[in-house]
Amino acid sequence: MAAAQGYPLLCLENPLLDIQGVGDDDLLKQYDIKANDAILAEDKHMGLYEDLLQNRDAKLIAGGAAQNTARGAQYILPENSVVYIGCVGKDKYADILTDACKKAGVYTEYRVDDVQPTGKCGVVITGHNRSMVTHLAAANEYKPEHLQQPNVWSLVEKAQVYYVGGYHLTVSVPAILLLAEEAVSKNKTFIFSLSAPFIPQFFKDQLDSVVPYTDYLIGNETEALTYAENHGWGITDITEIAKKLATLPKKNAQRPRVAIVTQGTLPTVTAVAKADGSVEVKEYPVHEIAKEKINDTNGAGDAFAGGFTAGIVQGKTLDESVDLGQWLASLSIQELGPSYPFPKQTYARK
Repeated sequence: MAAAQGYPLLCLENPLLDIQGVGDDDLLKQYDIKANDAILAEDKHMGLYEDLLQNRDAKLIAGGAAQNTARGAQYILPENSVVYIGCVGKDKYADILTDACKKAGVYTEYRVDDVQPTGKCGVVITGHNRSMVTHLAAANEYKPEHLQQPNVWSLVEKAQVYYVGGYHLTVSVPAILLLAEEAVSKNKTFIFSLSAPFIPQFFKDQLDSVVPYTDYLIGNETEALTYAENHGWGITDITEIAKKLATLPKKNAQRPRVAIVTQGTLPTVTAVAKADGSVEVKEYPVHEIAKEKINDTNGAGDAFAGGFTAGIVQGKTLDESVDLGQWLASLSIQELGPSYPFPKQTYARK
């Protein structure tokens, strides 16, 4: 794919290669990992990744939250619709990551770091438990100068929708703001995900610098509650929090702010700020599937964001975009890890 080609959706965040394999108690003990844990890798864990690849028939997934979302959006959109940007190392893991994205139809424009290895997440599945060991490495080394390179910036200019994952607030706020300013100046759509409760908790100032640019702000109920708590709002009602998120100060007055809060199996809540100062709130019951069909809920939020964002790229209504997000999430949780079924399923609104 030529870099000069235009992709309507551009996603930015922290790429990780998910190396996912079935393990047992002995493997957990060998690397001092607890069942159902999510930790950052230490020196003692570094052998895990090759162990999973060589001995556990590991499945390789192009991971990192926004990369999961990028793959989800491309699953729905026409070919050559999504470009993903982040930082990888100069190693075989980067090649695997690039190939995994290529198979999913996502074009990648990675910055390659000469020092740090590609970020990866070792996922050990033991029964219904999954233990995640993440080594961020090169994912932490993204630089805004990469975004400003002519061949990369041409992709930015041609894109109509930007999706940024909150995890990138820990890496490069200036890179996020480059996209955000471009969105405001050209009246493009800027979608931002809160990503995790620790983002509004520990990266409040960074988040507050980006939120005014957001047209669509996506989070789950825990992230929304943490946002409200760390901003001293004194409210715990999800609908009220969504309304307040929708009415936060906004740079681009040509587009209303829309806050979207997912709640697992409870209804998805949206709040749309109106020009007259009112807020329109809606609830959307989730797509129910039989419990025995649920395989793995990891990545359901990323899948929702992928479906929702695809809807926005296609110019669908808010109702349709939420429904598309819920549909893709329902497909994803029937797979292992943040994956989507092949052959491709066709969306039909219920």
